[in-house]
Amino acid sequence: MSANRLSPGWGYAAATRWFVAGAAAALLASDLAVTSLHPWADLERLLAGLIHPDFPAVEVRSIVYTVAFAILGVSLGAGAGFVLAIPFARVRSLRLACAGLRAVHELFWALLLMQVFGLSATTGVLAIALPYAGICAKVYSEIIEEADLSALRVLPEGTGAVSAFAYARLPEVAGAIRHYTLYRFECALRSTLVLGFIGLPTMGFHLESAFRQGRYAEAGALLLTFYALIGSRRLWMRLSTLPVLLVASVLALPRTVGATDWLANLGRLLGHDLVPAPLRSGALGDPETWGRFWLWLRPILTQQILPGAVETLVLAQVALVATAFGALLLFPLASRRFAGPVGQPFGRVLLVVVRATPEYMLAYVLLQLLGPSMLPAILALTIHNAGIVGYLMGRHADGLAYRADAPAGLNLYSYETLPRLYGQFLAYLLYRWELILRESAIFGILGVATLGFYVDAAISELRLDVAALLIAATALLTMLVDALSRALRRSLRLTDLPTRLSAPLPGSAAADGRAAR
Repeated sequence: MSANRLSPGWGYAAATRWFVAGAAAALLASDLAVTSLHPWADLERLLAGLIHPDFPAVEVRSIVYTVAFAILGVSLGAGAGFVLAIPFARVRSLRLACAGLRAVHELFWALLLMQVFGLSATTGVLAIALPYAGICAKVYSEIIEEADLSALRVLPEGTGAVSAFAYARLPEVAGAIRHYTLYRFECALRSTLVLGFIGLPTMGFHLESAFRQGRYAEAGALLLTFYALIGSRRLWMRLSTLPVLLVASVLALPRTVGATDWLANLGRLLGHDLVPAPLRSGALGDPETWGRFWLWLRPILTQQILPGAVETLVLAQVALVATAFGALLLFPLASRRFAGPVGQPFGRVLLVVVRATPEYMLAYVLLQLLGPSMLPAILALTIHNAGIVGYLMGRHADGLAYRADAPAGLNLYSYETLPRLYGQFLAYLLYRWELILRESAIFGILGVATLGFYVDAAISELRLDVAALLIAATALLTMLVDALSRALRRSLRLTDLPTRLSAPLPGSAAADGRAAR
């Protein structure tokens, strides 16, 4: 019997069992050791830094650079994404190109761009803009395709395509596009912070230095400042203030540090460094050239790509199921029905802070506390994503209409709320699956043996051809998981449920009946 013919309840149960079984099997291959000698003492010092932050030690320029990189990166990415969104649904090659752009993490883009532009503002801005162009193209295209078409039917005969789009479709989708773009800016702030961990002059650079040197009061001040940026973005990041912010961001960018002859560097990167070593000098029609290429490729496949992909999948699978359990525990904190009128605001603030914390930074902090293993990465992914899903589930729970004689407490949770939200819960998890895998790959830079570990090693050894192959393998793995996630959502009939963090809830004034990806 096909999955589409199964009842939703049976399908949900089967999907849950398969994912839990996969996570249980993955746990057997996971390294969960705590190797730090004094984890609680380190945690106590970190908490003391948060309680007594050293705000004067915060480098103001790092805050400015963080905001400037995010604004310019999102502006370029969203602008390119909007242009690409118009033909996106009709051009298959464009959809594949955008999928490739968004499948490569910002950190990997930055590591490649550093070979061209060095530690410069251009590297930081483009590392945000390139994947965001692919992401925005897809999401904007979906918003445009799902818009109400009634305005098109009343246009005069012979109206051009550009005019029809500008006057009939754009007014319908402008609000949703603006809403999603503002959410992308929040994501860009997190991404820009993380770029500091590889040397760019954002807040992350100073945060890593503070943690590495045990300056926890400074680290606490940086974290609290970052949370304040995220929490206040709706006050200063508005459509009316955007022109001023764009000009100020351009003027505030740091001077280029490192490579300046970027055209020569780009030519060398594309024409030499990224070309597999055996193909650089041999004739492409010579069988011996391809024999040398296979001898070069085989150990990369067997000793790096395959073990790295397995570790990446193991980490992602355990983190996905741990996220599910975490979200089920956390979402009552964000629901008025469970937490009450006093507890709900505190619960929502807690989950917003959790979701605003980048997984990579959280994994770095936990690595200092727990020592090198897969455990810090699993905890980081679980905490961040459980905060996101739990927050959204709490909002959905508040939107439910309960009967007058509905039970309370655990019975309300188990028999009234969770069964009605379980389809939405699975939709969020399946959407986060691809994102969790994408983050799992970059944790290799911190020492976990995922694909990012081998990418970082290859770039450190200036074997850029190997690094490019590994990044391509990471992108392909991410695209395959994304395709599987979409297929599962279709088979479970979840495609009409919202999955974006920025998507308005069904039934709200902004939703317009639209199912957002």
